[in-house]
Amino acid sequence: MENNTPNYIKSLLMPNPQKATARRVWGIELETVWLPFFTATNAQGGSAIPSDALGAPLRLGYMPDGSVKFTKTGRPVTKVVKELAESVRMVKDNFTAGLLAYAGKVFEDNPTGYKLQIEQARIAGEPITLRDNANLSKAIADAREQAIAEVMAEAEAKAEAEAEVPAKELAKSKEPARETVGVTS
Repeated sequence: MENNTPNYIKSLLMPNPQKATARRVWGIELETVWLPFFTATNAQGGSAIPSDALGAPLRLGYMPDGSVKFTKTGRPVTKVVKELAESVRMVKDNFTAGLLAYAGKVFEDNPTGYKLQIEQARIAGEPITLRDNANLSKAIADAREQAIAEVMAEAEAKAEAEAEVPAKELAKSKEPARETVGVTS
């Protein structure tokens, strides 16, 4: 069978050894991917993202009263500027539509091969799914047993503590009364 996969699709399937460390927008690095991409599209006239959005893509978050917003851990909240976030969302939506269009075209042009891939994937995934389901069921049962054991131990401890109080009071009431020995003449 001839491989008619377009090069842009092949390139998506190639490993890329770079590890990400920067701020991400829709899972893609802002500084190393989105900013150069949108700068290029602005330069070519394909987009019109304001220069201030490209120059300062992260903005400080503010509370309704105008004070700086902080996370619970004490770090200042930052967010991607609206114009850039909307452009990223549009690219993502268009990218997703392109992937779906490609899949639909392959299904239309090669329905037998597509259906064969689906069946092979189902068969190959079945033992993994069965194993994971069994492991999950066991983990849930173990967690349930552990929770029941903890509740029972807590109830027994509480019952013992409550039983000690009346036992002490009963022990005090059973102490022999001190009798006064009278002197007989």
